[in-house]
Amino acid sequence: MKTEVMGGNLPVVVCKLSKGEEVYTETGGMSWMSQGIKMSTNTNGGIMKGLGRALAGESIFMNTYTAEEDETEIAFASSFPGEILEFDLKEGETIIAQKRAFLCAEKTVNMAMHFRKKIGAGFFGGEGFIMQKLSGHGKVFLEIDGAAIKKELAPGEILNIDNGYVAAMTQDVQLDIKTVKGIKNIVFGGEGLFLTTVKGPGTVWLQSMPISKLAGSLYGTMPQSK
Repeated sequence: MKTEVMGGNLPVVVCKLSKGEEVYTETGGMSWMSQGIKMSTNTNGGIMKGLGRALAGESIFMNTYTAEEDETEIAFASSFPGEILEFDLKEGETIIAQKRAFLCAEKTVNMAMHFRKKIGAGFFGGEGFIMQKLSGHGKVFLEIDGAAIKKELAPGEILNIDNGYVAAMTQDVQLDIKTVKGIKNIVFGGEGLFLTTVKGPGTVWLQSMPISKLAGSLYGTMPQSK
């Protein structure tokens, strides 16, 4: 499968398929496709797996697109201004991503729910209890809010992040929360009571405009009813 991401900050990934190649996405995720591609809708692993995906921000049912001819084309557009990240997973590699990040993937990639076991990080970290786990082998594409910034963390290196800015990370990265120190910092600093922390080794992808932050900014400019 050959792929190309285009469209600037309103991105779309265009996939060129050879006969027999398959790619899947959540229901309604396809933007356009040429003739010679067959679509099938199913739970992609059973109803329980579908329910797990629903908790992770995707649909219970998934659409699989199979090329019946060579040189067919199918495209998947991001639902929010930002970037599309491409990962070419090798066997044994895993990416953990925020809810709703999954865009599309080859059929050999497995997308499942990832449950964060630390209660505090689940309640007070901006990423919530449930994230997405992508494993297997093959290409997978994630949609990121705003611009993506890649950070390589050395063993033991810690990065403090405002809640909601973690888009994805490799499986070895430890994600937790910490309390902001100082009453004045908490009350007047604008960062709230908790920060998200990530600890290496591993790679973290940050996003410059979480949709939750954008929604909050827009809400503050809207006329309030009396």
